[in-house]
Amino acid sequence: MSAVLDPVQLRSFVAVARALSFTRAAAELGIRQSTVSQHVRKLETVAGRPLLVRDTHTVALTPDGEAMLEFARTILDTGERALAHFGGEQVRGRLRFGVSEDLVLTRLPTILAEFRRRHPRVDLELTVGLSENLEQLVDHGEIDLLFAKRSPGRTGGTPVWRDRFVWVGGPDLAHLGPDDAVPLVSYPPPSLSRAAAIAALEEHGRPWRMACTSGSLSGLRAAALAGLGVVAHAETLIPAGLVPIPPSSRLPELGSFVFVLSTGRRVPTGPAKALADTIRAASTRLRER
Repeated sequence: MSAVLDPVQLRSFVAVARALSFTRAAAELGIRQSTVSQHVRKLETVAGRPLLVRDTHTVALTPDGEAMLEFARTILDTGERALAHFGGEQVRGRLRFGVSEDLVLTRLPTILAEFRRRHPRVDLELTVGLSENLEQLVDHGEIDLLFAKRSPGRTGGTPVWRDRFVWVGGPDLAHLGPDDAVPLVSYPPPSLSRAAAIAALEEHGRPWRMACTSGSLSGLRAAALAGLGVVAHAETLIPAGLVPIPPSSRLPELGSFVFVLSTGRRVPTGPAKALADTIRAASTRLRER
């Protein structure tokens, strides 16, 4: 490349890649959609290759776009850390952070370690729970930042990545027959995965029973590994040891959802913004299986 990669163009590109929408990216960045499109076109000119495939309805990354996304996040992250180092006053204070149960034992520890390295003067108060319960807490100002699945019908928040529920279980559940009653292992209400599983089974007329209920992911995993039943779980966050239920079981398809960051109706504090930036910068690592 003969030109320098422009951080402004990279930021617009990352926003489009994250939202898979020029309109949502423009809203997130607070600029016009035409400006976002211009930034992406200029970046593609510098790269000399198409980074996105778009039509009137969809936006998708090309293989070169996937590569550029990794480079862009690294460049932007390095720039932010450099500014934080030389910018004088460090972020400090207390951050009340709410995170859904299925993220805690999978991707979150790495992100929190990175956040602690960058912002050692922020004291973290961590609340773990079901997404709908956490949404109530952020609505009432009892947590400063929420990272969880977004409930159907809710708006707001910044999408981090899109996911879907899939059926998983221990290796012994591979023998589940296409006409067998489905033994469910689930969080208690209000749980998005529980609601999705029951709704899908009821819609398709498949008999089922609640074999085990647990409020923790470790409990669900232990029950599933013991062969008690199947779990509806985020596809990108399947716990170690659990495997997808084979198509021969003819379990119905489950719905999709979005992981979001939200501060509710509150203006984000310095610590909340810093952690949100860290999570967004690491979103590719969060999605990796």
